[in-house]
Amino acid sequence: MPFEVKLKDRIAKVEMLSRQGNKLLVALDGKEFDLDFVKVSEGSYSVIYQNRSFNLELIPVNGVKKYLVNTKKSTFEVEIIDSEAKYLASRKKGTDDDGDSVIAAPIPGKVVKVFVEKGEKVEAGQTVIIISAMKMESEFKAKKAGKVADIKIFEGQTVEARQPLVVIDYDVSE
Repeated sequence: MPFEVKLKDRIAKVEMLSRQGNKLLVALDGKEFDLDFVKVSEGSYSVIYQNRSFNLELIPVNGVKKYLVNTKKSTFEVEIIDSEAKYLASRKKGTDDDGDSVIAAPIPGKVVKVFVEKGEKVEAGQTVIIISAMKMESEFKAKKAGKVADIKIFEGQTVEARQPLVVIDYDVSE
C-alpha cells in the first residue's frame, strides 16, 4: 500500500512493490529502486543500493510517525504519512470551531450507531455517532453544548472520506 514521506518541504510517494527476504523493490515517486535492507538492531538499519552501503539510525520524535534519521554525513527529520497518520490528523482538525460544526468521516467506513436526532440538544463531550473504519470503531463527540442542526446519514450506511455526517449548531442560546 502506498504512503507518503515528508522530508523538509518535499512529500514523496513511496510504495513497496515486492519483498523477498532482505531484498526490497521500492518505488519513490514512480522511480524503482532495488535495495538490500537489514535491521541491525532496534532503530539501526543497513541499506545497500547499487553496491554502496548506507547505515541509518531512526530515532522517534514527538508525533505519530516522525523520526530523526542519522546517517554518516547528515541528520534530518522524516514524517511517514500513511492512512493511520492522515486519520489521526483529521480527528484533530477543526477542534476550535465556533458556529455550525460539521462532523465528517475522516476515512471511508460504516455508520455503526447514531445517538442523536435532529433538533436534539447535546452536551459537551456527548457521543453523537460511532463509525467503524479500518477494523476500529471511533466515537465522534460534541465539542461543546449545542443543538443537532442536521443528520446527513443513517445507521448501517457506508460513508466516504470527508463525507458530512452530523451538523451541530454550537451558537444556540436557549
